[in-house]
Amino acid sequence: MNVVLWIIAGLLAAVFLGAGLMKVAQPKEKLAANGLAWTEDFPPGAIKLIGALEVLAAIGLILPAVLDIATVFVPLAALGVVALMVGAAITHARRKETPMIFGNLLLIVLAAIVVWGRFGPHSFGS
Repeated sequence: MNVVLWIIAGLLAAVFLGAGLMKVAQPKEKLAANGLAWTEDFPPGAIKLIGALEVLAAIGLILPAVLDIATVFVPLAALGVVALMVGAAITHARRKETPMIFGNLLLIVLAAIVVWGRFGPHSFGS
């Protein structure tokens, strides 16, 4: 199960690092033109904040475990991913973008597995 948790955390980290860097690096208008229509509902600063939180989550999912320092941040980062994706799902629901919610739910489930595993039976301390 430890390997499965590493794989899930690695996949989540890759997804959120890419998505976060994109939001941090590109202007709101370019993001909206590239298929992120939800950005129309948010000010540029909020989009940059969301992107920064996604980058931090990606780092938190991997780096503490690799360095074996403060490994409690791994499940906390996964919990942050759950929170971000709940917010994303709510945003997509308000915009009636139902197909997008399925992706959010998948990411919530994957992050919840990491939260459960790393806070529970497969924590780094055991």
